Amino acid sequence: MYIEIKGLDDERFERPLQLIANLFFEETTVSLTRKEGQPEATVEFAIEIDGSVNVEANLFAADGRNFSTFYKKNLPTGLNEKESFKVVKNTVSHAYLTVLQDWTGMVQNWGFLTGVRPTKLLHKKLHEGTPKDVAHRELAEEYLITPKKIKLMQEIIDRQLAVLPDLYDLRNEVSIYIGIPFCPTKCAYCTFPAYAINGRQGSVNSFLGGLHYEMRKIGEWLKANEIKITTVYYGGGTPTSITAEEMDMLYEEMYTSFPDVDKIREITVEAGRPDTITPEKLDVLNKWKIDRISINPQSYIQETLKAIGRHHTVEETIDKYHLAREAGMKNINMDLIIGLPGEGTKEFAYTLNETEKLMPESLTVHTLSFKRASEMTKNKEKYKVADRDEIEEMMQLAEEWTADYGYVPYYLYRQKNILGNLENVGYSLPGQESLYNIIIMEEMQTIIGLGCGASSKFIHPETGKITHFANPKDPKSYNDAFEEYTEKKLAILAELFRKEESAVAEK
Repeated sequence: MYIEIKGLDDERFERPLQLIANLFFEETTVSLTRKEGQPEATVEFAIEIDGSVNVEANLFAADGRNFSTFYKKNLPTGLNEKESFKVVKNTVSHAYLTVLQDWTGMVQNWGFLTGVRPTKLLHKKLHEGTPKDVAHRELAEEYLITPKKIKLMQEIIDRQLAVLPDLYDLRNEVSIYIGIPFCPTKCAYCTFPAYAINGRQGSVNSFLGGLHYEMRKIGEWLKANEIKITTVYYGGGTPTSITAEEMDMLYEEMYTSFPDVDKIREITVEAGRPDTITPEKLDVLNKWKIDRISINPQSYIQETLKAIGRHHTVEETIDKYHLAREAGMKNINMDLIIGLPGEGTKEFAYTLNETEKLMPESLTVHTLSFKRASEMTKNKEKYKVADRDEIEEMMQLAEEWTADYGYVPYYLYRQKNILGNLENVGYSLPGQESLYNIIIMEEMQTIIGLGCGASSKFIHPETGKITHFANPKDPKSYNDAFEEYTEKKLAILAELFRKEESAVAEK
């Protein structure tokens, strides 16, 4: 699909318009300059700015059909150039989406939003004091989000504030993400730092030495500056890929190095691959009072697991779930993926029926996304997936099933190239929500990433400005430079919390 754009001479428009076109078509080329070949559509823009941004868009399809629209948005005074361009870009996007919807007959439930965290928009409006009905109307008018999705956003925000009533006041604390970059095998859809653990014990040992160092140094700084930890999340990879002895030493390091571990609100360990769970590892989790874990089936269809590179059986998922329950795990999350290769509504309904037999405390329903660096994307022709209509039917099944069994939605995020332009939604039984998932999705607090491939997101306690920092993704690079990366994180923390540091120094 080739769409030619006329009337815009700023290349900053090209990427946003490309992303919006991708909501409608799998393979698109959007260009502000004429390319070879006949475009399937040409969209001409006329923009006038006179205290407001006035945009007219006309779409001329190759089949002779024409569609036009006009949209006007107020341009507040006092904006800098970047802020002004954002208003213009959103106005253009609004008009562009409208003519594309008219041309294709497809309605985009999320409007022209292509970002990861749509709930942040509603959080911001409500936190600033905008009445709920006004905020909902503004989201519908400004972004063309449908009422169904706005209702979902509101349900999620209500739940988040019930679970974390101090959500807007957490910026003077931090959460910790600890990345373990090893898995038994790498799944076809995955782009996380995940290396097959077999035969890599040397690099595992070296990696854990660097991780312990990071934990000690960051812990020392947090203690010295009286910064509390809200949550700790062990992710990866699969954190339970390492041995029970290594897990034991890791959690001992956490209790030794981090401040007031007994007061941390939540500690989660992903045990997503059931083939990594053993009685010995569950004993270690119990020893260190960790009872929130993830055991992820993704699907209960054995052929699907084989196709996506998960080398475990459906029966193993079920057996390890029961083993965890018998070991005293009281808060188990399970992940399911909509749209896996070869699966449709029948297969997903079966997976939901199997989930009913287990009833985990929380259930995250992901929609398959073709991530750029994944094996599945690189060999897309091998993986046949359901069409848009069937993907939407599967999401509807998930919504109905969770409601029937008392689960409530509590966090949401989206990804580029996600099937059906849908979303990933976390559901839980009331009171069993993951606090870490809420915090990271709403970007209310600094999250310090430790370990190979771990990303840190530093959020200024007063301004909310976000600074990103990432550790190396491969174990060798991490092992070679973990001290350097630790020092860089400490420097960022010192800058972020410098006022708090001064107050501590004066005591």
